[in-house]
Amino acid sequence: MAANPTILILNGPNLNLLGLREPEIYGSETLSEIEDSCLDCAARLDLSIDFRQSNHEGQLVDWIQEARQSADGIILNAGAYTHTSVAILDALNAAAVPAIEVHLSNIFRREEFRHNSFVSRAARGVICGFGGHGYELALTAMARLLRGGN
Repeated sequence: MAANPTILILNGPNLNLLGLREPEIYGSETLSEIEDSCLDCAARLDLSIDFRQSNHEGQLVDWIQEARQSADGIILNAGAYTHTSVAILDALNAAAVPAIEVHLSNIFRREEFRHNSFVSRAARGVICGFGGHGYELALTAMARLLRGGN
């Protein structure tokens, strides 16, 4: 493992609208504020992060594929692609680095179609329902995974 592992944090469609879009579900925190919190948390954990967002499935797939060469782990909030994208599942399975799935809301308390996650089939774990704090929980879990913890 690298001395200062790099974690690729990917955010899918509509997450660029955080703080504006349905704050009663997703909260008032913006994606930029979540990124800042992740940077602070990563520094405490001796991790580096590469934080990105795209509304395009193919772009997310490309970034996941790149992670084989450039990252030690992936934290992914795939948004709606969680429930629809076999392509993202296949890319995660091919990535050869651990992945953790994150959702701001508790997807299991929402509409039935949100209960199915293709991402979960490749993820080491799932964190949902804690808003932006879920990313920090995922970073802590990833640091432990990479350093030999369970």
